[in-house]
Amino acid sequence: MPNLSRKMWIALGVFGVSVVALVASITGYAPFLSLEGLIIVVGGSVANALLSYRRQDVIKAYNTVRDMVKKQMPQPGDLHKDIMQLIMWSYVVRSQDFLGLEREAAKTAHEPLTRYGLDLVVSGYAPEKIREMLQTVAEAEFERSCAPVMVLRNMAATAPAFGMVGTLVGMITLLHHGAIDLTNIEGGLAVAMLSTLYGILAARLLCLPAADKLLQQEESKHFRDYMMTEGLALLAERQSPFYMQDRLNSFLEPAQHLRVEDYIAANANHPMIAAA
Repeated sequence: MPNLSRKMWIALGVFGVSVVALVASITGYAPFLSLEGLIIVVGGSVANALLSYRRQDVIKAYNTVRDMVKKQMPQPGDLHKDIMQLIMWSYVVRSQDFLGLEREAAKTAHEPLTRYGLDLVVSGYAPEKIREMLQTVAEAEFERSCAPVMVLRNMAATAPAFGMVGTLVGMITLLHHGAIDLTNIEGGLAVAMLSTLYGILAARLLCLPAADKLLQQEESKHFRDYMMTEGLALLAERQSPFYMQDRLNSFLEPAQHLRVEDYIAANANHPMIAAA
């Protein structure tokens, strides 16, 4: 689910309200409510997911659906902060060597991959070994984080199928009671029709958009991890801040490139820059 501007969210909200108002004005809400159909679709999809995947992955998939609108995608400014942090650490290495980097990292590095990479740098591993180990960490983390995407896509595939199950249950009810009990006939029709509706809506408006948004989030994090891997390897190589600028800028769009000169001018009194 891509990032949407405020105007787009307002437009979607107005569209949704208009659809609901149109339905309500024609028939009211009651004909579109069926607890039995909802239980069949939701219960069946969740049960299938729990049988197919780890419980923690199913829980994370549920949380993704719940937070689908609230959580925002990473922004280019987040990468800017990471690059400037790496460049600042390069000043620390130039002025205080790896012992100074270790002290500085203890105060500023909290993200797991960055913390692990800095431990490798100060331990004296060769840059290529650091790249190799951090790339392994990034790939393994990406695979683990994408497991809920498979859960959501599985639920998107099974929700319409369980909607059809609800339709079959409703039709069986109709055939069993025939014209004897009008109340049961109406209930069977409601379950039959609304189960299919619920299954399609759950798949197309909840599960698939949540899966796409989670995948984009994890791909953005994976990209950031690769950039941090390269930056940490450059620290191990004791590369200059200007070389790190040019190398790490290759991860950004040209219009988003950073200039170390601008940062130095704005932070000329910083002790690490002054010492370098």
